Amino acid sequence: MEGFNISEIVTVSLTLFAVIDILGSIPLLINIKRKMGGISSLTATVVSGALMILFFLAGSDILKFMGLDVSSFAIAGSIIIFILGLEMILGIEFFKPDGGSAKTGSIVPIAFPMIAGSGTLTTILSLKASYHYYNVLIGILVNLVIIFIAIRSLSLLERLLGPAGILVIRKFFGVILIAIAVKIFKENALAT
Repeated sequence: MEGFNISEIVTVSLTLFAVIDILGSIPLLINIKRKMGGISSLTATVVSGALMILFFLAGSDILKFMGLDVSSFAIAGSIIIFILGLEMILGIEFFKPDGGSAKTGSIVPIAFPMIAGSGTLTTILSLKASYHYYNVLIGILVNLVIIFIAIRSLSLLERLLGPAGILVIRKFFGVILIAIAVKIFKENALAT
């Protein structure tokens, strides 16, 4: 297969892994799982994967059609990430479940904006401009497998960490989420 490059696949996979930060989202995912009565790991993975691939194939065109630019999209996503971070730190419930359905919680806020949020989608556009088509797609698929395994293992992780461990990690990653949101906001506010 022409263009197939292991080094590019590793770079793309690691870049997306860092941006998606599924491991850092574990405390938030556990919290959402409790509120929603469960999370469908398959639904979250498939929907976030579909969004990533759709954005990979036609992201710039979709945003242009709606009269938006990538920076505005990223700023909107950063505000959502900021609110999720505040929820983790302050223990205030901004995101309220719609009817308590595990399926809706698996789509919003998990598939979008947590996994396939503005940071991930804009990163995919950047990677597409820098790396071969196939290598970016494979990097996306590698991350989808990791996402599925992490969400599927939430109950095990919850038992291993215990309530105190979850609280500490939740507060720590809440600050990280806010920092990521501020960074995305700052970078894209300057670009507009």
